[in-house]
Amino acid sequence: MDQAASNTGPKIGFVSLGCPKALVDSERIISRLRAEGYSLSGDYANADAVIVNTCGFLDSAKAESLATIGEALEENGRVIVTGCFGVEAERIREAHPDVLAITGPQQYEAVVGAVHEVLPPPHDPFLDLLPPAGIKLTPRHYAYLKISEGCNNRCSFCIIPSLRGDLASRPIKEVLAEAERLVRAGVKEILVISQDTSAYGLDLRHAESDWQGRTWRSHFLDLCEALGELGVWVRLHYVYPYPHVDRVIPLMAEGKILPYLDIPFQHASPAVLKAMRRPANQEKVLDRIVDWRRQVPTLALRSTFIVGFPGETEEDFQFLLDWLAEAEIDRTGCFKYEPVAGAKANALPGAVPEEVKEERWHRFMQAQQAVSAKRLKSKVGQRLDVIIDEVDVEGAVGRSPGDAPEIDGKVFLDGENGLSPGDIVPVLIDHAEEYDLWGSVAEERS
Repeated sequence: MDQAASNTGPKIGFVSLGCPKALVDSERIISRLRAEGYSLSGDYANADAVIVNTCGFLDSAKAESLATIGEALEENGRVIVTGCFGVEAERIREAHPDVLAITGPQQYEAVVGAVHEVLPPPHDPFLDLLPPAGIKLTPRHYAYLKISEGCNNRCSFCIIPSLRGDLASRPIKEVLAEAERLVRAGVKEILVISQDTSAYGLDLRHAESDWQGRTWRSHFLDLCEALGELGVWVRLHYVYPYPHVDRVIPLMAEGKILPYLDIPFQHASPAVLKAMRRPANQEKVLDRIVDWRRQVPTLALRSTFIVGFPGETEEDFQFLLDWLAEAEIDRTGCFKYEPVAGAKANALPGAVPEEVKEERWHRFMQAQQAVSAKRLKSKVGQRLDVIIDEVDVEGAVGRSPGDAPEIDGKVFLDGENGLSPGDIVPVLIDHAEEYDLWGSVAEERS
């Protein structure tokens, strides 16, 4: 919540749950409300109404959403619900019949309309309350850039297409204009997000637009090339390993975009991947990873995996562990399979007992911890550029090009002062643990 908001106009409390894509939705809603003269409250008690942007991907996320709605109702009493879980309006109203309105994901106008019904906007909105880059829920020095909505993939464990629809890309001129505004507003790191980033522009048939005196296609490669000209860190998330992803690696070698790829592999066993309805040629992917790292030795790979998927055998799981050791994925998240209402995977045979899921999850995390420790140990003695996120009396905390905010590791600079959030400084790494690095500023920063 924005503590620095103006005290004029009705006050809105805002809670944003779920993934960065939902966070961008929240930023758009807040930007619209601030433009109309509403202010934001930093707590429930001082808000005239509260908006809860929910997550509805997993049952655990739905439970968190229901709990948050309940807390907002108890603390404030006037609650508007939006987001992915909003598509299950009956379930929300069954648990919380007193919510004022419920809308689904991406329904910005409906959310604002619900606010208008509860709290009419001020008669003379102050448009200058809205910064050029809109309202951001991230720190000033980094921002998420959403390039599309929805997804054309039909993974058996996922209900995103039913929540957010098929792939709907934004025209490249619109995306680049937003990125340019962010940079002018002081953003030093742009995190590109969507459900399937490497499919960007497919639905637009890669339509062309003019930007900065050149013609650009609405295409993954053109997008990366154009963003690489802005002079800031550019980080790619949710990239499916389609063949054309190989063409972006040289941009990393040239320093145009960060040497970082977030690829949601989900598994490695061909049998499990087939049941998941995902690409199953992991041997070829391993060859590509080797080639990527040959071109860019500093490349960091992040991924997510699911253990305990229906039909997963011990052999399948061991295949995954062996593949993980060979691929040496730098940063990895692991989830125990959870049946999601409406997902095709629920009908698959071979449900894995919960105790087996738990045991495999622990084995996976132990194996990944060893990989992470090995990869980070190799960085001791190296000089890495680090973007500073936090500064306090003990020193500074930042991230290397291999670390995305909130989900990856950190770089600790004990005793360093004179730094500010958003600074990018060279750091000599002198210590590494399983997930984090320690070091000191290598030279006077420019």
